[in-house]
Amino acid sequence: MNYVVDFHRFNAHLVNVLIEFTADQDAPTLWLPTWVAGSYLIREFSKNITLVQYEHDGKLTDAIKLSKNTYQLTHIKATEKVVVQYEVYCHDLSVRTAFVDNTRLFGNFSSLLLIATGQEQSTANITLSVPHEFFQKNPNALLACGLKHKVQKTNTAILYQLEPVACFESYDYPFEISTQNVFDFEVVDGNGKVIPHRFFIAGKHHGDLTRLKTDVQKICQTHVDKWGTTPFDDYTFMTMVTGNDYGGLEHINSTALVSPRTNLPTAFESKIPSDDYQSYLGLCSHEYFHAWWVKSVRPDVMMTSTLQVEAPTPLLWVFEGFTSYVDDFMLLHAGVIDKSTYLKLLSTQINRYYQTAGRDSQSVAESSFDAWIKLYRADENYTNQGVSYYNKGALVALLLDLTLLKHSDGKYRLFDVIRAFYQKALSCKDGRFGMTHDNLGEVIQTFIPAKVWQHFFNNYVIGRTPLPIEEVLSEFGVNIDAKDNLKVWGMTTEDTASGLKIKHLLRDGGASHAGLSVNDVIIAIDWLKADQKVLETTSKYQNHHQKSITVHAFRRDELMTFEVKNNSNNHRQISLSGGNDAWLEDQA
Repeated sequence: MNYVVDFHRFNAHLVNVLIEFTADQDAPTLWLPTWVAGSYLIREFSKNITLVQYEHDGKLTDAIKLSKNTYQLTHIKATEKVVVQYEVYCHDLSVRTAFVDNTRLFGNFSSLLLIATGQEQSTANITLSVPHEFFQKNPNALLACGLKHKVQKTNTAILYQLEPVACFESYDYPFEISTQNVFDFEVVDGNGKVIPHRFFIAGKHHGDLTRLKTDVQKICQTHVDKWGTTPFDDYTFMTMVTGNDYGGLEHINSTALVSPRTNLPTAFESKIPSDDYQSYLGLCSHEYFHAWWVKSVRPDVMMTSTLQVEAPTPLLWVFEGFTSYVDDFMLLHAGVIDKSTYLKLLSTQINRYYQTAGRDSQSVAESSFDAWIKLYRADENYTNQGVSYYNKGALVALLLDLTLLKHSDGKYRLFDVIRAFYQKALSCKDGRFGMTHDNLGEVIQTFIPAKVWQHFFNNYVIGRTPLPIEEVLSEFGVNIDAKDNLKVWGMTTEDTASGLKIKHLLRDGGASHAGLSVNDVIIAIDWLKADQKVLETTSKYQNHHQKSITVHAFRRDELMTFEVKNNSNNHRQISLSGGNDAWLEDQA
């Protein structure tokens, strides 16, 4: 299948796609994914496609839409050559879809390229056609992509001809064409093989790229040292910096990231990275590890997913939870952060868990399975009834790591489990292995007694037993400084022109007990005009004096009065120090 992705309408945020292929059946159909691997929500990419047409009898004929994402070429016969054209609206700044304007051309082919049913494994020859007008505005624009490419210049455009790949596999190679900073570095695997890496940054920034290169290279080398080899021959990082966006999406040999520009290192960055810079390095580490732990080893249901219907799995706690534990650990093992800084990051993870009201209402397996309907569709009640498999999963990974260390007399740990599965993937023809809870247990039981794993699994994976975080950390020499804070208000708010609008309420918080509701707009607190500062001040005052606070708020267009009182519910907050070298040092 031959594709031309034409960007000449970039000012209108439109891409024109032309497809040429030979039909292998009468009335062939074309389809588009409804979601992108790594982001578990139906995205309905076809909503951005308009007017799919094909050539028949010398004229353009409209394709018949059979379903929300399937188009039929009714008049085409088997063996007939087909030309299809359509346009795609591209104006989503996230890493999941596509974004086109006069400064940036970014896309995931999963939201751009229709595939002929039955030809998913046919070769896709993709050409990106960028008009000269775009380069007049962006004379130093570069192409970043995990696929190699050739460049051809015509009278009207620059053509980037991407390395051929199977049609379905093309969905795992995002691209970016824009003015970008770029640097290169290498890592060496356990066999002495040199793995080239390229790092692209788009968007205005003042980051210290020399510092960034040094730190990222250390992190990547530490990952490769840990897992032995790489499931890729080269790797590409793509980052778009903005004011406050944040996120990443893993791919076969690349990752697309979006980050606040303030998260890049400054020229005055201290030896230990600032909190913001740590956040960015953690994101790079997280998505990089996914090349082994999602792309190579993956949930069994992801082995055959066509990206058209949901693929629920109880295993996201393993893939995102393990990754959320490993990502920061690698910063420590790479020497980018020190022990005290790592323990501070871990404290933040633990405190987030303690502040989640629904932490004991949902197991990590349940949270994983419900990702499609809860995590990515979180409403104001989510924190009361659920927990993130990223957050709780990371802490279950921590406990599993320490359980392995304890019950193997320090011989094995979580990294050994990961390596064992990666070796399974390497032994498969396509380099991919599908995990289940059953084979996860089988592997873990080669390192610790079966009864230990079964107890752990029943209580902390499929069960809702409170995680014994502090008890287990204490066994490994961690000092825990804990305090309990009163839940005076138990709500989050945002400043609006009308007042403080309530976004979330904890069921056992003072605001909820007083009768306040999500979307109420607080206009006065104890007879003072409401804003965040007044809210914080009265919270502190109430903590000390145990008094009720009069609140005036609008619910819709009705003014109401409430009395918010202290309650006896607390949330725990800890800080960590110390720690046993058998856990924090790279001993395994």
